[in-house]
Amino acid sequence: MTGIFEDIGLGHGLAVLIAKAIGVIVVGAAGLLWTLLGIWIERKFAGRFQDRLGPNRVGPFGLGQTTADMVKIAIKEDIMNEGVDRWVFNLAPILGTLSVILIWAVIPFSDAWVGTDLNIGVLYLVGVGALGTISMLMAGWGSNNKYALLAAFRAVAQLISYEIPMVIALLVPVIMAGTMSLQGIVEQQYIAYAFAVPVTVLIFLISGQAESGRGPFDLLEGESEIVAGFHIEYAGMKFGLFMVMEFLHAFTLSILIALLFLGGWRIPFVPAQDTPAALGFVALLVKSLLAYFVLIWARLTLPRLRIDHLLNFNWKFLVPLSLANLMVVAFVWKIIPDTDTITSAADALIPTLALLVANVAMFAAVGTLLAGWGRRDRARIEARVAGTDVETMAEAAGG
Repeated sequence: MTGIFEDIGLGHGLAVLIAKAIGVIVVGAAGLLWTLLGIWIERKFAGRFQDRLGPNRVGPFGLGQTTADMVKIAIKEDIMNEGVDRWVFNLAPILGTLSVILIWAVIPFSDAWVGTDLNIGVLYLVGVGALGTISMLMAGWGSNNKYALLAAFRAVAQLISYEIPMVIALLVPVIMAGTMSLQGIVEQQYIAYAFAVPVTVLIFLISGQAESGRGPFDLLEGESEIVAGFHIEYAGMKFGLFMVMEFLHAFTLSILIALLFLGGWRIPFVPAQDTPAALGFVALLVKSLLAYFVLIWARLTLPRLRIDHLLNFNWKFLVPLSLANLMVVAFVWKIIPDTDTITSAADALIPTLALLVANVAMFAAVGTLLAGWGRRDRARIEARVAGTDVETMAEAAGG
């Protein structure tokens, strides 16, 4: 595209600027438009999972339902209650959506299709993702509503807590690839990392689901408990932007899972240099949709956690597990010789098997610990119930 602009007489600097601007618009628009399809997919899956009808009236197969909803939201009146901090209130949904769109700037869609191949791409993901947490706090603080403010505190507590195991899990592919570049991590996956470190994949999936505020971690908008959450005072397109942030965040998480653990745009048994750009993009899309299906499955199946259970699960289980997992992976990777000279699937086979054995051992150890804790809790509950029955019988006999 730069060459085309130079051919019509534009200078090199201006041609590069225009080409990059077009790329930014295309990628940003694609991310926003995906929301229309993503909501339709989730509604269809929800209908199947929960044995009810999904969208099936507006357009063929209900494909126009999301567009109709978007038009409805767009024409709704923009209402602000008295006493709001206008700048903070209005910037919050924009900043939240921007925090997700900015991630797409470093996503390698294929060997040749990548906006910016940063050598600190993973660090960039962590930094940009924090803007979403700030936007929720801004929404609650600027709404002049005590329920919105309390909900924002709940949201920030959840997001900051689950960021810790997610960032720790991100260090595992960085250690294995020897780089923080997303393109570099994809290129080093001669065998997908998911086969070597399934514990890390599970930790990243759980913490990422909590970071996106979706079931069973959807306390950010627990309608029955906190009157719809931090965005209670938002209407029209401002509310719509928060919905775009949620659905786009979920799909972006799926893309990151595909890039970090499923080989990204790489096709099994095909050398990276021989993968056509369009075919690599299709491979990434298929892997991302597979991860997206797992996230939707969890959202539509599991019940919502209580806030104290949610935080206890993170601090007392997920964080210690992520730290132990990181130490095990780093130790095993260190003792395996020649891990810095892997250039083929054959070279990666022994490290993959060694890490897989270590992960199976971790699964067994964690399962044993959980079984022991479960038995102790059951014994304690049964003893409490038995004591209650004895007291009830004694009271009945005395009466």
